[in-house]
Amino acid sequence: MTIVIPVKDERDTLHALYEQICATLDRTGDHFEIIFIDDGSTDGSFDIMRELHEKDARVRALRFRCNYGKSPALAAGFAAAQGNIVVTIDADLQDDPTEIPHLLEKLGEGYDLVSGWKKNRRDSFSKRLFSKVFNFVVSRASGIPLHDFNCGLKCYRREVLDQVRLYGEMHRFVPVMAGWYGFKIAEVTVTHHPRRKGRSKYGSERVIRGFLDFGTVMFFTRYVQRPSHLFGRIGISIGLFGFVAFVISLVFIWMGKMEAGGIALASSIILAMMSFQSVFLGLVAEMLTFLHRREEPPYFVNERLG
Repeated sequence: MTIVIPVKDERDTLHALYEQICATLDRTGDHFEIIFIDDGSTDGSFDIMRELHEKDARVRALRFRCNYGKSPALAAGFAAAQGNIVVTIDADLQDDPTEIPHLLEKLGEGYDLVSGWKKNRRDSFSKRLFSKVFNFVVSRASGIPLHDFNCGLKCYRREVLDQVRLYGEMHRFVPVMAGWYGFKIAEVTVTHHPRRKGRSKYGSERVIRGFLDFGTVMFFTRYVQRPSHLFGRIGISIGLFGFVAFVISLVFIWMGKMEAGGIALASSIILAMMSFQSVFLGLVAEMLTFLHRREEPPYFVNERLG
């Protein structure tokens, strides 16, 4: 089993987090490794990772050259993980490591991905409000019945991570992508602690990026193999409006209202051009999908320990 922990300026919590993980998993007898990913920290977090690695060979670490974001950090951790089961947890100690055995127990019931649910979330009102709205929208639109897509405490089988590619803010949408691939998903209520040290990386801009990335996920899970279906539907809908505008223009001209008829006719021509462009864009997208190649990983590892 591999514990993957993205870190951005969390120097003061790393020792305690390491000790809690080891105490929890040593009691269960599970064999594990811990991989820290330093996502451009400037507070000396990597020095603590180095100390832990020298103390315990089960601790490994990756250091990014600069701050790339949580999704690339997790992607790097997943690529380096050697375990058939991968657990993710945030480094700020708001997620409780003692919940890991509960996730593993649920995974053992035949699930492929188990997500934590911070039912009693210990954050500010605005953060809880944004999270509730976000989770409600994502759950309804995706059809994945989770209450908390943002929880950093999750447990995956290797097969899930082999299918999912992370970038941008996509880490919170792994359950959506996993569900699209047909993996079985479950949720477990977990303890959530108030932040005691460090500074929250959460902001309003992350909410905006999250919704934009959700649109991307919905496109890729529903239309990536058939983009012409999406753009074709849009084009046909616009074309129908154009046809209605053309009929209206004929009616106006027949009634002798030439000015109104001319405006309606011009509108119908514009809508017809937009319809053609949308359908053509769908065909181009189909061609790009056919020729698609995987890109290079969206991060650069500057240093490795272990």
